[in-house]
Amino acid sequence: MKLHGYFRSSCSYRVRIALGLKGLAYEHAPVHLMREGGDQHRPEYRALNPMAQVPLLEVEHEPGLTVTLTQSVAILEYLEERFPEPRLLPGCAYLRARVRKCVEIVNSGIQPMQNLSLMNEIKRMGGDATAFARGANERGLRALEAEAADAGGQFMIGDEITLADVCLVPQVYSARRFEVDMAAFPTLCAIDARLSALSAVALAHPDRQPDAPPEPAA
Repeated sequence: MKLHGYFRSSCSYRVRIALGLKGLAYEHAPVHLMREGGDQHRPEYRALNPMAQVPLLEVEHEPGLTVTLTQSVAILEYLEERFPEPRLLPGCAYLRARVRKCVEIVNSGIQPMQNLSLMNEIKRMGGDATAFARGANERGLRALEAEAADAGGQFMIGDEITLADVCLVPQVYSARRFEVDMAAFPTLCAIDARLSALSAVALAHPDRQPDAPPEPAA
């Protein structure tokens, strides 16, 4: 497998976590979203993904047939179907729906509101893009906090790791970057801490990616 992504992209981060939890090895192919107008706009990358976004996963679907997959949730669902252990969707239809609800709160309700292209457009129009992204994070995290508190487990939905958790960790990381007051979300913070202690999750952290900038010298 080859994962085209950007170290700080929350969508790429989701896929890295899922790959790690499932013990799947992959090659990292950096796509720098900021440098020289963005690698995602280069013709060779657009040929793979006309949306000019990350992540993009190249995977051997069957012997001799390599396919490219885009859109992080579609990639997560593919990995779950193709490599079902350990499973990241519950066996119960109701619980699967709750997991998918949490995934969509992040994927549709929060992440697009902090997307680089949208934030650049807000800046172009004279708005405060950071405040806009912070507000979107706060609204979505309130919904996730209520969902997790109601579920009452060690993780987002119950006591097993699911795709809801895979999407939560990158969103908490992003929220902190936008200076969201995370004290307002104690359940989510506790879950994030449990997940971040796992090696598969820790290794997916943006700071541990090969395209992350080096730490400044002390």
